[in-house]
Amino acid sequence: MRKVRFVEPAKVYRMIKDELDAAYFDCMARGELIDRGHLRSFEENLARFVGTKYAVGLNSGYDALHMSLRAAGIGPGDEVVVPAHTFVATCSAVVNVGATPVLVDVGKDFNIDVDRVEESLTPRTRAIIAVHLSGYMADMPRILRIAEKHGLKVVEDACQSLGSSIDGKMAGSFGLTGCWSFYPFKILGGYGDGGAVTTDDPEVALFARRMRYNGEDRDTGEYHGHGFTCLLDNLQAAFLDVKLRHLPAWIVRRKAVAEMYRRGLSGIPGLMLPHYDRPGFDHVYQNYTVRSTRGNEFSEYLKANGIEVLTQFRKPYYRHEALGLPDRGFPETEALSREVCSLPMNVELDDEEIEYVIRMVRSFYGLA
Repeated sequence: MRKVRFVEPAKVYRMIKDELDAAYFDCMARGELIDRGHLRSFEENLARFVGTKYAVGLNSGYDALHMSLRAAGIGPGDEVVVPAHTFVATCSAVVNVGATPVLVDVGKDFNIDVDRVEESLTPRTRAIIAVHLSGYMADMPRILRIAEKHGLKVVEDACQSLGSSIDGKMAGSFGLTGCWSFYPFKILGGYGDGGAVTTDDPEVALFARRMRYNGEDRDTGEYHGHGFTCLLDNLQAAFLDVKLRHLPAWIVRRKAVAEMYRRGLSGIPGLMLPHYDRPGFDHVYQNYTVRSTRGNEFSEYLKANGIEVLTQFRKPYYRHEALGLPDRGFPETEALSREVCSLPMNVELDDEEIEYVIRMVRSFYGLA
């Protein structure tokens, strides 16, 4: 049986092996492992790519969210608006600073339904976390207008949308912070976990740099609070710096793959494709997430035919009893959770593999 991988990190390694090997040997030969020049180089290049003044490398996307909320002064007694459909870390970061998450349903593009945000606000609301899922941004201009009207901070959970933009302004450059994950399956993935915060605020950047290293100012040795241990490893930063140079070309390839899917799968009843065609909104296709009204039957058929797919998240996070979150009724989240299926989407795919996925999807629907 043919096998089409969802992602294939080893193949990417072979594609740019010489550059990655050179980065590894440079770190190892110098013995530069923690908070060294490779990290600072990556931070500078990431900030330049996103269009912010600062970037601070952290251990994960969760740490970026957690650090952002602390830098914004969010804590006990505060409420933070979060989407009902997202990875649980978005909500967990709110809970772990002592604040209360207020869930809001999403729209057809999987991002927060901005029409429902204001009705969720209370006198205790202090912030909104706007999540940009799968490579496509939430409506940041409207979210920022709401935030300004009500005096709220905005944090961008852009972990799935590095390189996306609205009218040329990049994800992660709109809010107080942009939060990034470099988990290996991400559009810019490391060889282990990693994350970062981007910001234009020098105080936020300084706070994150100190708190990521146990609260210590590395230049003076002074402690500025009880911090954490969540620094991006220097070696991972070196790898990410290499891959960041390739990201613009890789985004072009992802868009080409998405266009092949569009041509091959358009017009199939009961199958919704992630092409929103909204002027000014650029989709970089971190994931190519379709919705099939036949749910698990569809995804299991593809798996049975050798195609790796993701079905995030069949069970919405607020329905996990141990999390203790109220289910106030989120019809769009419930519907897409039953229907969601992400097809293979990566720069390692060749055209024959994409055509095979298209054939199998059409075969499932009885279209030879």
